Amino acid sequence: MKYAMFLFLSLAISVSQAQTKAYEAGEWFKFRIHYGFVTAGYATLEVNDVVLDNKEVFHVKGYGKTTGLSRAFFKVEDDYQSYIDKEKDIPYRFIRNIDEGGYTKDIQIDFNHDTRKALVHNKKKNTKEWVNFPQDAQDMVSAFYFLRNRLDTSAMAEGETIDIDMFFDKENYKFRLKFLGREVIRTRFGKVPTLKFRPYVQSGRVFKEKESLTVWVSDDDNKMPMLIKADLAVGSLKASLTEFKGLKNSFKIHVD
Repeated sequence: MKYAMFLFLSLAISVSQAQTKAYEAGEWFKFRIHYGFVTAGYATLEVNDVVLDNKEVFHVKGYGKTTGLSRAFFKVEDDYQSYIDKEKDIPYRFIRNIDEGGYTKDIQIDFNHDTRKALVHNKKKNTKEWVNFPQDAQDMVSAFYFLRNRLDTSAMAEGETIDIDMFFDKENYKFRLKFLGREVIRTRFGKVPTLKFRPYVQSGRVFKEKESLTVWVSDDDNKMPMLIKADLAVGSLKASLTEFKGLKNSFKIHVD
């Protein structure tokens, strides 16, 4: 569950500026997390307009939780939020409030991009700490939206990789994606042309092969996640897009 949620909130593909914006306020996604036919939980992503420190920003909220028997065996309830500059696509505030089987965190990070320092407020431990971060670093949520707006996969070759800087909790990481090619997949909406990627997290947080992840995103101007697969030691966990609304661009369906 947590790997699927991580992917929803940290998807990255390319850093070149795109002409078409990928999203706007009102966009909403819902995902079903499942082992085969067994539903383990659900996750949502939504975008709203808000004002933060006299700036008009996008407020992105990601929420996921286990349901049914899965919740009885391993309770997961994750709340991720990011406040993102509408023009620069950089984060001003990040919130991570999670409960994963009793493992809890409640952290708020405020980014000062002028000084490149982040104020990390650990609400659980009641501590605050200033930490340096690289220029234009992203958080787990903003990375997805930043790179959706800057995708340029037209010239990407199979096997090509891309790196971005990510600030997580109070550390800096390199987030890498490997482009695996294009594929038309079957979804509840029909056959959808997709771009297929494998994400990696560098600097000591590399996923093991038994936990390898694959992501399929729509091959259109929305670049929305359609399917995520995590090959775990105990089996294959999938997250499938089941509902959406408020897309900024047309949704591309394959016609036979």
